[in-house]
Formats: sequence, C-alpha cells, structure tokens
Amino acid sequence: MPATILTFTNPIDSSAQIGDIVYYVNTATLPNSTVIQGTTSNSTKLGTITSITNNSINVKHQASILPPPVGSYIMIEKNKQVNSSSLIGYYAEVELVNNSDNKIELFSLGSEVSENSK
Repeated sequence: MPATILTFTNPIDSSAQIGDIVYYVNTATLPNSTVIQGTTSNSTKLGTITSITNNSINVKHQASILPPPVGSYIMIEKNKQVNSSSLIGYYAEVELVNNSDNKIELFSLGSEVSENSK
C-alpha cells in the first residue's frame, strides 16, 4: 500500500493518534463558499495514520485513492476499537482511601458493566 505524508504549517493536534482514519474534502468543490463544510457526500477517506511528527502525518492508503490536493480540509476520525470508553476484562478492583483526618461520607459510587465476551 502506498503512503502519503501530509505536512501542515501548524502543529498537529495532540489528539491525533496512530491508527486514526484520515478524511479530506477538496475545498475547490465548494464554490462561492467562505465556510468549509465536510459531509459524507463530498469527503474522501484517505487512509490510516501510521506515524506522526510535530507538523506532519504519514497515512497508509489504497493505491486507488489519490492524495488530497493542496488546500484540502483534513479531518481525523478516532479509531473506535482503540478509543472505547469501557473497561475490558472479567474483573475490576477499586480501593477508596480517605486521606483526611475528618470523617467523610461516601454519597454514591457507580459503575457501568457490559458483557463483552460470551
């Protein structure tokens, strides 16, 4: 698979990670508009981030996908398999410690449990 290096004048946002998916919108396809709008109908999935530097990202993509033209709007989608909000596993252990000299009362403690394997 070919790779494309996208270089930016500003630093890459710290939330970008290896494995995130890169999309782009060719801004020339939005005539008479001062606002850049990205929708699924006019965006192109470029590929997956393989490395990140301060001002550039390396994206691996299919040979049939052309690199974005200069001036395109670049969007990043987080990898949903990596960035899930739930714990994975069978057990959890929690230790609550009161470092205060005063008596305290625990009002509430909650958790979210979902079955992830069967």
